[in-house]
Amino acid sequence: MTDFDPRSDAETADLQARLLDAMLLNVPFDGWSETAFREAAQAAGVDLPLARVICPRGAVDLAVAYHRRGDAAMRAALGAEDLSGLRFRDRIARAVELRLTAADREAVRRGSALFALPQHAATGAKLVWETADAIWDALGDSSDDINWYSKRATLSAVYGATVLYWLGDESEGGAATRAFLDRRIGDVMGIESAKARVKDSRVLSTLFAAPIWLAGRVRAPGARGASAGGGANAEGQGRA
Repeated sequence: MTDFDPRSDAETADLQARLLDAMLLNVPFDGWSETAFREAAQAAGVDLPLARVICPRGAVDLAVAYHRRGDAAMRAALGAEDLSGLRFRDRIARAVELRLTAADREAVRRGSALFALPQHAATGAKLVWETADAIWDALGDSSDDINWYSKRATLSAVYGATVLYWLGDESEGGAATRAFLDRRIGDVMGIESAKARVKDSRVLSTLFAAPIWLAGRVRAPGARGASAGGGANAEGQGRA
């Protein structure tokens, strides 16, 4: 085997991809387990000690890589589609549909069991947040205030619930999952409409002046520097 340079990101990514491809052949039988990880290393022709350098947490790191591979596939698929004729809520629904299309049901089922374990729950929650963030970024979200957090939090809840429903969906073409997703997005739109009514009401905006002021002080990570116009546009997107 050629010498491995741990400082080479490209080589590390290539070896991890090889391990992941080999791992996916074993996941339906052994899950995201140590046994499957060892077999994947052997099948990929990667020495086990080297595999552990690449994936210190073994199968968990490959499960994370699999999830992020799905996010990347979803972003690419979204970039290839013309969504201009869709309502914003339908663009979100389409993004979630594409994300599910990029996933293997059994691999996700096994992954859900893995990330339900207490020691991996935080990692699982972070991955769901990353998916929500990827969707909003792909759809051009420019919010830089508390809306940046609220959009990703609500979409994380919608996405997580939809994935669990999808895992048990046996309807033709996933029609039941789409209907479930539409209902969940409708619930979120209802919340956004209520928020808008509070802002537009002199009485309610006065009553909630302190919370509104505090919310206005919150900024997105990295202070994205969106203009006031961009923030207003993002708020409009949230209510679309």
